[in-house]
Amino acid sequence: MALQEGGSIESKLIAMMSASGALLEGHFLLTSGLHSGNYLQCAMLLRYPENAAFVGEAIGRQVAKLNPEVIVSPALGGIIVGHEVARWLGVEFLFCERENGKMKLRRFPHPGHRRAVVVEDVITTGTSSREVGEYIAQGGADWVGTACIVDRSGGKAGFPTPLFSLWRVSFQTYERDLCPLCRAGIPLVKPGSR
Repeated sequence: MALQEGGSIESKLIAMMSASGALLEGHFLLTSGLHSGNYLQCAMLLRYPENAAFVGEAIGRQVAKLNPEVIVSPALGGIIVGHEVARWLGVEFLFCERENGKMKLRRFPHPGHRRAVVVEDVITTGTSSREVGEYIAQGGADWVGTACIVDRSGGKAGFPTPLFSLWRVSFQTYERDLCPLCRAGIPLVKPGSR
């Protein structure tokens, strides 16, 4: 699905999410610890290379004005989309992994004093993306922006950089003790990455 075809990027993305099985309904334990009746499993979307290329180009077009020299993503969710954004922009791609609970570049040298954009699949609290951005900034990189396929944060991610997203959506979330899905006895599923 090319960007130049008619319709909005958001409507195409939602259709692709539904068709790929990436948009789920049920009772989910989110990485943040909150419960929700909806979950986005972007791996299902990105398993199709044409979908990955579509979101990579769409995000790449959004962040191109920042003149990034490197794209850095948190593993695991940000790897495919970050790579596709970097490919479209023609810049280097790196990813951070957790080591002893902290994000770091385990496989790559630090990008040094270059303009970096952090790219993730879904941002809910922003914790992983913020850790990656802070880590590369502490090493001297200029963290100029953050981008994602889906922003679920409701504006609460709180990055010191602009946040770009293809779809901003706010699914209802619940604290465990206040979750109506728990009270209804719907089995809890933990599909997240941590």
